[in-house]
Amino acid sequence: MRRPMAPPPMNGPRFNEFIQSPRVRVIDQDGENLGVMYTREAMDQAKEVGLDLVEVSPNADPPVAKFLDVGKYKYEAQKKANLARKSQKTQEIKEIKMRPNIDDHDYDVKMRNIHKFIGEGDKVKVTLRFRGRELSHGQLGMQLLQRVQADCAEDAKVESYPRMEGRQMLMVLSPR
Repeated sequence: MRRPMAPPPMNGPRFNEFIQSPRVRVIDQDGENLGVMYTREAMDQAKEVGLDLVEVSPNADPPVAKFLDVGKYKYEAQKKANLARKSQKTQEIKEIKMRPNIDDHDYDVKMRNIHKFIGEGDKVKVTLRFRGRELSHGQLGMQLLQRVQADCAEDAKVESYPRMEGRQMLMVLSPR
């Protein structure tokens, strides 16, 4: 059994003969409200002006249609969407790896990096890796992560508290 022929799905607003409602509220090219009229009548008026009838608010009752140039309207909408996508900031997760017996200077360097990443608006995953017999001294790792948490208290909040995953202890910090 063959599928019935259906029109291709519309991308963008409905315009001219694709408008399905029998009556629409019409706004002319100058932004004046012409009132509610039949869709055919509104399309004829739009053609007289040399524009298309574009449905700008399909969920209203009755739907709102406007005299516009469809190509220009779609182009402007696409430009606006691209600008919005370009201006949004994606939040990355940066990882800092440490060992439980880290030296003070190394710790300071790692903390500088954590502050830099959080200042840029990224999340930071602090990974504490245990090797060999260090695993039996889990309290040292917990103390180190609590020290990191205390040093970052004014910039960051703890998103996920320290937890063990196999041979490593993890904690995630996010900007305040």
